[in-house]
Amino acid sequence: MVHMNIENLINQELVACVTKLYGQSISLEMIQLQKTNREFNGDITLVVFPLLKVSKKSPEETGHEIGIYLMENVKEIIDFNVIKGFLNLSISDQYYLEFLNFALQQREYGIQKVCEEAETVMVEYSSPNTNKPLHLGHIRNNLLGYSVCNIIKATGKKVIKTNLVNDRGIHICKSMLAWQKWGMGETPESSGKKGDHLVGDYYVKFEQQYKFQVAKLVNNGKSVEEAERMAPLMLEVQEMLRKWESGDTAINDLWKTMNTWVYKGFDETYRQLGIDFDKIYYESDTYLVGKHTVLEGLKNGVFYQHQDGSIWVDLRADGLDEKVLLRADGTSMYITQDIGTAQVRKDEYHPDRMVYVVGNEQNYHFKVLGLVLDKLGFPWARTLYHLSYGMVELPEGKMKSREGTVVDADELMDEMIETAREMSYDLGKLEGLSDDKKEDIFKIIGLGALKYFMLKVDPVKNMTFNPKESIDFDGNTGPFIQYTHARIRSVFRKAGENGIQLPEKAVVNVLLNEKEKNILKLLHDFPEVIKNSAQTYNPSLIANYIYDLSKEYNQFYHDYSILREPDDRIKGLRLLLSDLTARVIQSGMGFLGIEVPERM
Repeated sequence: MVHMNIENLINQELVACVTKLYGQSISLEMIQLQKTNREFNGDITLVVFPLLKVSKKSPEETGHEIGIYLMENVKEIIDFNVIKGFLNLSISDQYYLEFLNFALQQREYGIQKVCEEAETVMVEYSSPNTNKPLHLGHIRNNLLGYSVCNIIKATGKKVIKTNLVNDRGIHICKSMLAWQKWGMGETPESSGKKGDHLVGDYYVKFEQQYKFQVAKLVNNGKSVEEAERMAPLMLEVQEMLRKWESGDTAINDLWKTMNTWVYKGFDETYRQLGIDFDKIYYESDTYLVGKHTVLEGLKNGVFYQHQDGSIWVDLRADGLDEKVLLRADGTSMYITQDIGTAQVRKDEYHPDRMVYVVGNEQNYHFKVLGLVLDKLGFPWARTLYHLSYGMVELPEGKMKSREGTVVDADELMDEMIETAREMSYDLGKLEGLSDDKKEDIFKIIGLGALKYFMLKVDPVKNMTFNPKESIDFDGNTGPFIQYTHARIRSVFRKAGENGIQLPEKAVVNVLLNEKEKNILKLLHDFPEVIKNSAQTYNPSLIANYIYDLSKEYNQFYHDYSILREPDDRIKGLRLLLSDLTARVIQSGMGFLGIEVPERM
């Protein structure tokens, strides 16, 4: 069954219409269609103004002439009105009912299958440091990266989900040095702590002791800059990094041991959060590639060397600054590692596009990376895209890893599940379910609340995460949408108990009420929402669309009976409408990594 999208049909006819009425051809870019504002009659609105240069007539006259032509040539258009420069078109109920039957026949309505020749997009997200556990900011990063991958894949492209683990560098050595000095052989097993938490504690311990040393030097007359540079702990940790990069066996063994503790902890967090990766890269494997490339760039005159031996790139002609690529002691920087990692990925997977999901504090870094790779002569440098997102704060303010004031990801997820448990018991909706089944639902609700609240905000915006607000069963929240899905499933359970069967298809010669038509119009938009969300790497478009659909369905559910409707044709239509709504909610929430329960 083929169903022509009404916007595509109107676009086609408008090109022919303008040629016939005004003797000129126009491009599709001149045609602006949008949803009709609710205060006006109509379903789709044509913005007439761009066509006035062709018609040479007033907006009202142009709108009327085009409206008459479209009504005569597009059977789906049954009425129109012109308000100033806007032509509002009314679409027939039959069109939307035929669309409903078409969509119900699609196994995964709105989703395109991945084909062999499809474009390949590699998305990097998570990118944790192995000196601390994942925190609230990582949660936004992981959820954003994972959902973007799901959405891009739904448009038929191949997606490779990657994680770059920052497993080397001075910050890692800080945790290692602190454990050497004050750990007394403590392990995750002996302490009962997750490995990433244990290592993170020693990172905080280092910073506390370092601050104490700096303060002491300042009291003895040193400037803050001198004190930070000369503090014994800083000198020791720099020496440890040099030893690590030169392959010192004892330092490398300690590094492997502590990183193993951290990876085990990360895996638990990822599992609970419901995300995964196709490929994990480690900076310890890629930084040498980057160092080699930087040295080659120096040899070829792309970079220059300071008297102290450090290697730099001059980007002032590009509107940026000078940037160090290798330190004077030969140790590498983040930028060195990213140069190497990009090359390794390109050689291994040949992606058409590489997307980096990294916070907006790294905007400058990624401008530099793209320019450096371009100057090195890599033609794919311009396919790199930085998906820059805003910071996450709590109602009480910012968090700091070094001071141990971050919101731990594991603790936050546990708290969200506990809150869901308390609220569900208060609502009393889960009587008759086993304890195991209840626990599954508490987890689905708690984590769904967290994920939805994070993803409903446009990635570019900073956001404040309010745990209590996120788990409310009313308003623009995950639990509200989950409850809408559970409500629809309840309708079908009751239908089954009463021997009411879902018809194969809707009758197309019935009249729709306003609520039914509004739901069908929203369902009709789903493929376009997926496409726009994928093109802009913005899961909030899908999140807020699913909320609008859920809100519209609940208003319909409140105003009209489904199972007690006496007209079997209308009853069948409403059941099919409910079925497609539930499928789209489940599909859309699935893109966000959120499950929807059958009961709540």
